Amino acid sequence: MDKKQKMHELKVLAAKIRLETLKIIASRGFGHVGGSMSMADAMAVLYGGIMRIDPQNPRWEDRDWFVLSKGHGGPVMYATLGLMGYYPLESAYTLNHPNTKFPSHTDRNMTPGVDLTTGSLGQGMSEAVGAALGLKQQGKSSRVFVAVGDGECDEGQIWEAAQFADHYHLDNLVCLVDQNKQQLDGPTCEVMSHGKGIGAKFDAFGWNVTELQDGNDVTAIYDALKAAETVNGQPTCLILNTVKGKGATFAEPTGAHSSQPTKAQWDEAIRASEAALAAAEAEA
Repeated sequence: MDKKQKMHELKVLAAKIRLETLKIIASRGFGHVGGSMSMADAMAVLYGGIMRIDPQNPRWEDRDWFVLSKGHGGPVMYATLGLMGYYPLESAYTLNHPNTKFPSHTDRNMTPGVDLTTGSLGQGMSEAVGAALGLKQQGKSSRVFVAVGDGECDEGQIWEAAQFADHYHLDNLVCLVDQNKQQLDGPTCEVMSHGKGIGAKFDAFGWNVTELQDGNDVTAIYDALKAAETVNGQPTCLILNTVKGKGATFAEPTGAHSSQPTKAQWDEAIRASEAALAAAEAEA
């Protein structure tokens, strides 16, 4: 398959992830739409083009690992895993219902395909670093990918883990920063600015850093992740400048952290997402 066809497939997958993410959250009627939708393109590239996975054997010992440190983005992970065949996708429509296997924050003991449990912000970054160190010590070629939010980077635990990862030369670790410029209480620049920038901080800790101006561009994400495979002796950080709520008609204009739209708004957003998927599929 040539690269043009591969990128087309990844764009279609990203559109499917967005649509299913909306349906999953709509099944509950409210939830973290913004930070889920901004990650759809990165998830499509990771699971559709980069990571070694086996949906029929989620705990395959030689798999690559993914850690959603920004745990409130759980719905986008559930949509991705369902589309990749880890479980019937419709089962994720029980999000946050009683006895569900799909809680608000990802839990490895409940959902097939979830490698590590996350929720408390910052925690997933430390877990990912530990997993990368363990895999390296075992002599495995597996890689670990961790997604963190730009608001989450207020947490000191992120930077303790970053320092540790560079010291131990964890070149099997890639951190993707979902820099959608919004967090729970408002714009990140107002709640807690990052000085010279998150990328500059990771660089100061010794990481290989690449910043993508369009963090929702699957081709740019794919190229950056492929380039990271050639980096030796240091972990890689990708800063993805994304749009919070991208593709959700009621969330993208506001950048809301969490949403509780009306049924009419849900229906409108799902129709728009279905149209976006059809348009992606029709592209030459």
